[in-house]
Amino acid sequence: METIRTRHWFFIHLQCFLVGSLVDSSSLSSIAHSQLVISSVGNQAVLPCSWKSRLGEAAPSVCHIQWMTPADTVFELRGELKWQAEEFVGRVEVPEERLESGDCSLIINDVQIGDAGRYESFMVVDGLRSKKTKVFIQSVKLSVFDHKSLQSQGPGEDLVLDLHTRHSVRVVFQGRNSSEWSDLWMRGDEDSQRLEKHPLREQLTIKKLKSSDDGTYKVLDEHGLAVSTVQLSVEEKSTSLKVHQIQENQVPTDDAAKSSCSALLILSVLVTSLQILHL
Repeated sequence: METIRTRHWFFIHLQCFLVGSLVDSSSLSSIAHSQLVISSVGNQAVLPCSWKSRLGEAAPSVCHIQWMTPADTVFELRGELKWQAEEFVGRVEVPEERLESGDCSLIINDVQIGDAGRYESFMVVDGLRSKKTKVFIQSVKLSVFDHKSLQSQGPGEDLVLDLHTRHSVRVVFQGRNSSEWSDLWMRGDEDSQRLEKHPLREQLTIKKLKSSDDGTYKVLDEHGLAVSTVQLSVEEKSTSLKVHQIQENQVPTDDAAKSSCSALLILSVLVTSLQILHL
């Protein structure tokens, strides 16, 4: 009897675990008044904020908004007075035309890896005895990812390497059969016969590829953090096309593979648990 009861409780706990593992994390974050924003280096991120959700419909006489991280203030706007943290100068904004209608969202342009983290917004309003009171509005977690890609080019062709942001300052290269990284380009370098920086776009062209150019290219920012990683194969186009077609026909996409593996795992565990329960 005790053995049956133990198996019964085991099955119940297993069901709770499986159901819990399928709960949408976004629903949990909404309960905690927090949201997740995902961006890639060089793109724009919008951190949502609506002060009406906390202060009601009546607009303050002067809208005074603050955006902060656990370490420092990022942005502050009070009427015509504006302040931005040094590392965000020229990249952050709360549109004034939207602020009075309740939208206090922070726009971060040219997002960097170092921007990742938790942000909190506050409205500063008049309190008792003319004292200012900070009212918490919204917590947002920003996740920033670098760019990764696989590329294939033929000998003699050009590779256009996307730098993604003006904060990219260095490109390093590791040959296919090497363990060493070598400097390929630094911001400010003059163009050469094989390397050319686009005068307007954040792009670097490597001309007339050779077999020795086969390998990995990393674009780094001023802090040495990876902005992008490109794995380049230099091979004849006919071979490249054939390999690509084989992979496309035989290998499932990442999402499909993950979904299939997850479903099989859950089904296997449920079947095993049912067998245990009926022993």
